[in-house]
Amino acid sequence: MLALRLTRSAHPAVQLRRLLVAAASAGTGFLLLSALGHALGNPDAASTSTLRLAWCAAPLAATVYFAVAVARTDPGTRPRPGLSAVGLGPARLMAVSATTTALSCTLGSMLALLVFLHLRGDLTGMPFDGAATDFLAAGRPLPLPAALTLLSLVPLSASAAVAVTLRPREPEAGTAPAARSYGRFGAYRRTAVRESFGAYGRFGKQFGAAARGRRTAVPAPGPDGTAEGATGSPAAESAAGAAPVAAATVPAGLPWGVAVLAVGLAVEALASRTGGAAGDRPAALLGLALTSVGLALAGPGLTHVCGRLLQAVRPGALRLLAGRVLMAEAARIGRPLGVVCAVLAAAYAMASLQHRQDATSQPLVTLGVLLVAGCTLATLLTAAVEARQARAGTTEELRRLGAPAATLRKAAVLRALALLALFGPLTLVVAELSAWPLSR
Repeated sequence: MLALRLTRSAHPAVQLRRLLVAAASAGTGFLLLSALGHALGNPDAASTSTLRLAWCAAPLAATVYFAVAVARTDPGTRPRPGLSAVGLGPARLMAVSATTTALSCTLGSMLALLVFLHLRGDLTGMPFDGAATDFLAAGRPLPLPAALTLLSLVPLSASAAVAVTLRPREPEAGTAPAARSYGRFGAYRRTAVRESFGAYGRFGKQFGAAARGRRTAVPAPGPDGTAEGATGSPAAESAAGAAPVAAATVPAGLPWGVAVLAVGLAVEALASRTGGAAGDRPAALLGLALTSVGLALAGPGLTHVCGRLLQAVRPGALRLLAGRVLMAEAARIGRPLGVVCAVLAAAYAMASLQHRQDATSQPLVTLGVLLVAGCTLATLLTAAVEARQARAGTTEELRRLGAPAATLRKAAVLRALALLALFGPLTLVVAELSAWPLSR
């Protein structure tokens, strides 16, 4: 009941994202039912029906990924002060978010069932003059338990993924809060670096640390009253003050992503020597999957590198601000960006097999490609919204210090152009290398 109330009273933008989750769930459910219909209509082609069902794993994963991203940006289920007193702690809010996701996905699954039954002619007459009956199994009884089992995959998977992602996490042992920690003799300190014995009593130790912190947070003013090395913008001072925080968090998935990407390309190259269609060479499809996983893993690290490159060679206030924001948000927007690049590269590679596909499966292939691409793009946009919400306090502080709104907009455009300049050519190169073995 609480989940229904929060769903009904949400912001229109939140409701739109939930409707998009329901639409994605409907598309995935229809693909699953189509695989079931093909198995019913072609009992002698069990391998083909199994392959169609296996291809539904990509839309299912994209839908679940999108549902998790929408749940993370839902302001109604975000922990806030005072909610624990009325019984809405982090665990309860996590349960509410998982329930809301399950409701949205269930709505989409029921819509998919209604459309599938309508196309079969179970609800009305056969539409399209009986066309596309290959995957509808028209005239055959539809096993309702099997259909409901397939339709339950999306709600169960999405709600479980949301519960795991938003579960309350205990602080790691031996770590102290970043906002305030205590040194020796009860002194406050802002860093978690441990002091050596007697370091606190060394003359000038704390004064030197405080001076270094002030120099890092606020650069010395120049002759015109602005920060040296900046272009006269308070945004540069705040960006320089956030530098240690942004630089300390470096995504560790870049080496693994590059390694998996190289292995995937090598597997595709080896599989191309065997000849035959790509469907008859599972190694080629495995290599394509590894290539996509490698791009997704390398996304955060590449975003962090992009932020560092923006700040290279005497950066001004604009490049400094854009680069520090990219470094700070590498883990949040890098993974969805890597997934989008992986999907685009895989779609380009699979386009080489378009002429080999069965004509009856063309509508389903188109639906699957649109569903995966739409979910990944929507996930990237949702991650951008989450990143904007996360830095709302910093943006407000920059405006309070007098940073022009045009500077913030220019920094956002510069970040987008830098990411496009890095990920665009990389996606094209990986797509060409992946398409070459599949087209042989």
